[in-house]
Amino acid sequence: MGTSSRTIRQSLFAALLAAPVALPFAAPVNAQEKSSVVLDWFVNPDHGPIIIAKERGFFTAQGLNVDVAAPANPADPPKMAAAGRADIAISYQPQLHLNIHQGMDLVRVGTLVATPLTCLVTLAESPVKKISEFKGKRIGFAVPGVQEVLLDAMLRHNGLTLKDVQVINIGFSISPALMARQVDGVIGAFRNFELNQLQIEGREGRCFYPESEGIPAYDELIYVANPKTMNKDRVRRFLAATELATQFILNHPKESWEIFAGTSASLRNELNRRAWLDTYPRFASRPAAFDYGRYEKFDEFLHKMGAVPARTPVQKLVVDVTAP
Repeated sequence: MGTSSRTIRQSLFAALLAAPVALPFAAPVNAQEKSSVVLDWFVNPDHGPIIIAKERGFFTAQGLNVDVAAPANPADPPKMAAAGRADIAISYQPQLHLNIHQGMDLVRVGTLVATPLTCLVTLAESPVKKISEFKGKRIGFAVPGVQEVLLDAMLRHNGLTLKDVQVINIGFSISPALMARQVDGVIGAFRNFELNQLQIEGREGRCFYPESEGIPAYDELIYVANPKTMNKDRVRRFLAATELATQFILNHPKESWEIFAGTSASLRNELNRRAWLDTYPRFASRPAAFDYGRYEKFDEFLHKMGAVPARTPVQKLVVDVTAP
């Protein structure tokens, strides 16, 4: 596979917009309650439980006819949920804390991927063997805001600050920018995607993990909804279906991959196959459950870093839709 000026993520997104996922188990509209979920990006292995829930009929069994859509812009999903244009959106726990301070009506209602995926990546052949050696180097980022906060914290943990490096917005050209040596490192690379992409291109990456560099552990991918307008029972049934899908994936990972990859020709490639293997063990087996301390600690971290002006009570970050 040759190096492209765009990442494989972007090319897949364009292809998938033209070839939507087949949904053979969808029930007649008049027999099911309509519900909508907007993904954080194009369909990829991160969304395994949602796609498997549709393909295996778990949503149908819960009385739901779920419409799954990819966003035109990855910054749109939380805005769409807050504005009532989607019942549920996939977002990121760190982003939720910031969105609330931006005035968005959002809460976390479930977890999709229960561990961090983001990491600071450099090439294995790079002279940078530890974070302190990034001094004077160029570090790219894809999305302003949270990624810069994470980078700042990781640098501080190793005796540096953002002033000691040159930070460059590279958009979503993550692996190409690194392989072309436009930057010495990138923050925001997903360890289940970019590391595999580099390897496929004949290169090896070195990942520095945020949770090992002074940053509290967090849920990478979460389900968010507007607390004022959401139908709690419908959300609860959505999570029940994705829990069954996750159990199926964990028990039958190979069969699940075949089902998932069978929904679109664009998914049937080596990158997605490898990403599936690296991703499925990280799916939240209890998507409705949450760790109170995890959200409290991460909010305290963001406030300490100056990323948010005030602390947010956990009760304003999370809603337990399974509670009576």
